[in-house]
Amino acid sequence: MPNVVDEVKHDAREDSAPTLNGPNESETSVDIPTQEEEGLTKSALKKKAKEEEKARKKAEKAAKVKEAEQVREAAEGLDYAEAHYGKLPLHQSQSRPNRKRTDIATLSAKNNSEHVLLRARIQTSRLQSNKMAFLSLRQRTDTIQAMLAVNDKQVSKQMVKWAASLSDESIVLVHGTVVKSPESIKSCSIDDVEIHVSELWLVAGVEYRLPFSLDDASRSETAPEIEGQFSRVLLDTRLNNRIVDLRTQTNQAIFKIQHAIGDLFRDYLNNNGFTEIHSPKLQGAATESGASVFKVGYFKGNAFLAQSPQLAKQMAIAADFERVYEIGPVFRAEDSNTHRHLTEFIGLDLEMTIEEHYHEVKELLDGMFKTIFKGLNERYAKEIAVVGKQFEAEEFKWREETLTLTFKEAVDLLVEDGVDRKILDDINTENEKRLGRLVKAKYDTDYFIIDKFPLELRPFYTMPDPNDPTLTNSYDFFMRGEEILSGAQRIHDPEFLCKQMQAKGVDPESMKGYIDGFRMGCPPHGGGGIGLERVLMLFLKLNNIRRASLFPRDPKRLEP
Repeated sequence: MPNVVDEVKHDAREDSAPTLNGPNESETSVDIPTQEEEGLTKSALKKKAKEEEKARKKAEKAAKVKEAEQVREAAEGLDYAEAHYGKLPLHQSQSRPNRKRTDIATLSAKNNSEHVLLRARIQTSRLQSNKMAFLSLRQRTDTIQAMLAVNDKQVSKQMVKWAASLSDESIVLVHGTVVKSPESIKSCSIDDVEIHVSELWLVAGVEYRLPFSLDDASRSETAPEIEGQFSRVLLDTRLNNRIVDLRTQTNQAIFKIQHAIGDLFRDYLNNNGFTEIHSPKLQGAATESGASVFKVGYFKGNAFLAQSPQLAKQMAIAADFERVYEIGPVFRAEDSNTHRHLTEFIGLDLEMTIEEHYHEVKELLDGMFKTIFKGLNERYAKEIAVVGKQFEAEEFKWREETLTLTFKEAVDLLVEDGVDRKILDDINTENEKRLGRLVKAKYDTDYFIIDKFPLELRPFYTMPDPNDPTLTNSYDFFMRGEEILSGAQRIHDPEFLCKQMQAKGVDPESMKGYIDGFRMGCPPHGGGGIGLERVLMLFLKLNNIRRASLFPRDPKRLEP
């Protein structure tokens, strides 16, 4: 069988240490004090003699240890497997032999007896005896058991011992044979086969102790902590050591699902005639409210980080793009230290022209969400199941005909459940969750829409209702009782827009460029903005939005 590497350099063994000589003539002769010693006090001479005796004993001990090691190695014989394991030279793209690599996820009993080459991390290792060791190898969300057993040709005792000594999370290159397991291997996701290792090479080791074990970081959130057996890894500890935390199978699955949401969002809109745009994140004025905007130095003046691509989307509509969307960062300078707020998140935003009624936009958004939910369940069931082992949750439910309540109907539901109507001018976070529970109990759905919000609760660019000026043509979408999208028909008439801006305390002159776009003619339009991390958190019920962000940013965190 060909070696994985053509040549691995090994350090030459040191020559055997010479045996200690017995007393000789020079040792028994009387020492003549040197000129330096003559000047020392008796206590100093005594101290010097002790130090010399200590050094002599240390040398004798080292020699004995080395001699014992040589005897042991001689008893074990030469390491006939030394060409089949060890640390690889630094990878500098020295060669490209084009050997086929295998993904763990593709292996099953049908691959029995096949030879494979793969790169993986060591999740755990166990020395069964001096002749056998087991490794759990991991690639992303998949693990497989590997076994090293001493044989006469390729695997020696030294190789087994070295393999078991490798640190967890080391990256190794493994050459071996797929063997069908006689019984299910419960500790691995690939449970019907294992790899019998013939070569094992260290690609990258771990230089210091891990902040926590991946086993502890992967335990169910509902599992009780048992002292001496495992420790619960707190969220702050995870986020402070995010690189290690992201290696867990749960996090690998979470961010694969996050990717899928963005992918399904993009596919749906592309198939419905939308164009993806990329708007600037540096702006000359706050777009919604100065209290929640980040101010940054901009040469001799100031700029602001975009709170949303709202104005850019509308200007694109005025420029005849008809239907646009964007996936990009959104910045909110809100000192909100809650389970669902970030200061920077990924926004999924869209805007489209309206032909007859703003419900055209609402219905397209609704169709998009249901396509995303269905796509996740159909294409990513494996990843959803992986996350569910750690974050146990009821399967997310929605109806084919989405439940839509008016704001008034939502308030009435809460009042019927005992909430004082006087505090329901706006529905706060606590009452949103309460409403979600009421809707789930009454309609058996985790997903619903609220339409016709009061004017006082919406931004200046929201179109008022034609029949009741205290209401607006606006809507919010909810998952598990929490808002995931806010949207509306926008005001496209410049004079009416200026009037609404003034009513909200916004100076039209401060946004002259925005308003001028409408003075040149703009069609009726509407849209919405979605928080990617919030959708992910609520679909999987992760309970904290920081778990749905790769490297979260909140009022107290800017690192890593």
